[in-house]
Amino acid sequence: MSAAIATVSIPEPPAKLEKKPIKFSNLLLGAGLNMFEVTTLGQPLEVIKTTMAANRGDGMAAALGRIWNRGGVFGFYQGLIPWAWIEASTKGAVLLFVASEAEYYARAAGANDFGSGILGGVTGGVAQAYATMGFCTCMKTVEITKHKVAASGVKPPGTWQTFMAIYRAEGIKGINKGVNAVAIRQMTNWGSRFGLSRLAEQQIRKVTGKGDNDKLSAIEKITASALGGGLSAWNQPIEVIRVEMQSKKDDPNRPKKMTVGNTFKYIYQTNGIKGLYRGVTPRIGLGVWQTVCMVAMGDMAKTYVERLTGDKVTAKH
Repeated sequence: MSAAIATVSIPEPPAKLEKKPIKFSNLLLGAGLNMFEVTTLGQPLEVIKTTMAANRGDGMAAALGRIWNRGGVFGFYQGLIPWAWIEASTKGAVLLFVASEAEYYARAAGANDFGSGILGGVTGGVAQAYATMGFCTCMKTVEITKHKVAASGVKPPGTWQTFMAIYRAEGIKGINKGVNAVAIRQMTNWGSRFGLSRLAEQQIRKVTGKGDNDKLSAIEKITASALGGGLSAWNQPIEVIRVEMQSKKDDPNRPKKMTVGNTFKYIYQTNGIKGLYRGVTPRIGLGVWQTVCMVAMGDMAKTYVERLTGDKVTAKH
């Protein structure tokens, strides 16, 4: 009589979690793509969004007319040089460094892809705001909203004259006005964008039957990122608050010492809920354009950067 031999399957140990190195080629790729994005459609969409948020009685047509009257085609690129370029060339590096570290430690603590993605985005977004974006967004908004000086017949001061005048009068706080609102925006924006994009990727993999290690096509990447970017515009009220805090618009009813709280109250009392979401359409358009640049043009840029540096690019775009 032969005895049956039971076979016991031993589960494979989980893959060892490794910290991904931050490479110069990754930083160069991110900076290059950001510079291209902002210099093409990015800054015009930013100007439209900021103009609508600052002048909340304007619809899209009125905002476009206001920008055109301010300087024609060049009106749509106000604040590009140097502020948008400084921001574009540095914010990616800050986000990549900080978000990857936060995501690694979250994964090491047992968080899943969705949770670690949100935590990485939140931490990276806050670091972006306080490292470079605070003074850059402030100066861009000042450039875009100081047109009333020109309208009165006085030649407006140049970019650096404006910067130095604010610095002399108000110091570091002056050029970082609204930085807390920027931090809240970046924290909620990148947190939801990373998390929702990961969630969308997971659903796409389920529908297409692709595994975790299978590559998504360009269209699938764009769809996942565009969904993440578009849905992250839910925090537009924070963006409108940020613009109002940094704006050079003259209004005697504005609070003299503006905080996130009293600025929210002021906007709600003067323009209601609609005012808090003014400029959301160009912001969604901006998110889609950023996605197209990072994903559709990422592969071409990746090849060029690898040739230039001789280093393999490992960043996801």
